Amino acid sequence: MPIIYSTYHPPFIFRNGFLSTVYSGLVRKIKNFNQERERITLSDGDFLDLDWSFSEEKTKKLIILLHGLEGNAQRPYITGTAKLFIDNGVDAVCVNFRGCSVEPNLKYRSYHSGATDDLEDVINHIVSTKHYSEICIKGVSLGGNLALKYLGERSIIPKQIKAVIGVSVPCSLLGSAIELHRFKNILFHDRFKKYLVNRLKLKQKQFTDILSIEEIKSIKTLTDFDEVYTSKAHGFIDALDYYKKSSCLQFLSNIKTPTLIINALNDSFLSPECYPIQEAKNNANLYLEMPKYGGHVGFYDKKNIYYNEQRALEFFTKHD
Repeated sequence: MPIIYSTYHPPFIFRNGFLSTVYSGLVRKIKNFNQERERITLSDGDFLDLDWSFSEEKTKKLIILLHGLEGNAQRPYITGTAKLFIDNGVDAVCVNFRGCSVEPNLKYRSYHSGATDDLEDVINHIVSTKHYSEICIKGVSLGGNLALKYLGERSIIPKQIKAVIGVSVPCSLLGSAIELHRFKNILFHDRFKKYLVNRLKLKQKQFTDILSIEEIKSIKTLTDFDEVYTSKAHGFIDALDYYKKSSCLQFLSNIKTPTLIINALNDSFLSPECYPIQEAKNNANLYLEMPKYGGHVGFYDKKNIYYNEQRALEFFTKHD
C-alpha cells in the first residue's frame, strides 16, 4: 500500500543530516515575500495571530501552515512553502502558535504537540469566515504531529480539507524525546531548551502564583521542561503522560483524508517508532515517504524550492 519510493537526491554536501538541518534552519532565506496579520480570538478567550499571503489571482484554494517547536510564521520552512504555493495560485495562512508571535498570550497555557483544540479554532474560523473550498494543511515537525493528530482523533473533518502533509514528524513523542536527549543532538537540545526556558521566565512574571523561579531553575533538560510546565499547564499527569496522549502515532489508523508523511531516514530527531510503516500499509489514505536524506526539515533542492515543498504542492494538486 502507500509506501512511496522517494526520488530525493540532494547535492553531496546536503546528504549530511546535521549540515542540511542547520543550513535550512539558520542560513536559508526567503526573499520577496509579504504577509498580512490577522488576530483571532480562541474558544478560551486567548488569541492567535495568523499571517496571510495571497496569490495574484483570486483563488478558492488555501494552504494552512503549522510551524515546529519554538518556530513561528516567519521561519524559512514556513515562508518557503507559502511562497511556492501563492506562486502557483494557492493562498497561504501561516499560524503562529500561542506565544510565538512576539506578544505574550493571556493564558497560562501555551502551545504543545497535541493542542488540536487551537487548530480546530483556526480551521473553524477559516471555514466560517473565508471563501475557500479546497484546503490543504501542512505541518512541520511538532506542527506535523498536531495536524495528523487532529485528523485521526475526529470522526468529522470539514469537507473543505482535501489533503494533509506532515514533514519530519515525531509520530512518537517519547521516541523523539529520547533521541533529542542523546549526545548526537546536544546542540539542538540545548538550543531548544534555552528558547523554551527564556520564554517560560517571561510567563512566570505573568503568573507568579502558579510558577516559581525555583521550578524554572530545576529545568536541565527538555523533558524537565515538559515535566515542570507543558504537562502541568495542559492537564497531563507528567511528561510521559503528555508524550503518550499527544503522539499522533495512535491516531494514524483513523485518518480518512489523503495524508502524506515525509520523514528522512537520516533525521537525528526521529526514533524508529516515528516511521509509521505498518500504519501506512494498512491505511489507503496514509502515504509514507522516507527519503534517504533530508535531516530534520532539511530537504535542500535547487532554486531554493525544497523537495518537501514541491512534494506538498504535488500532493495537494493531486487531491484537490
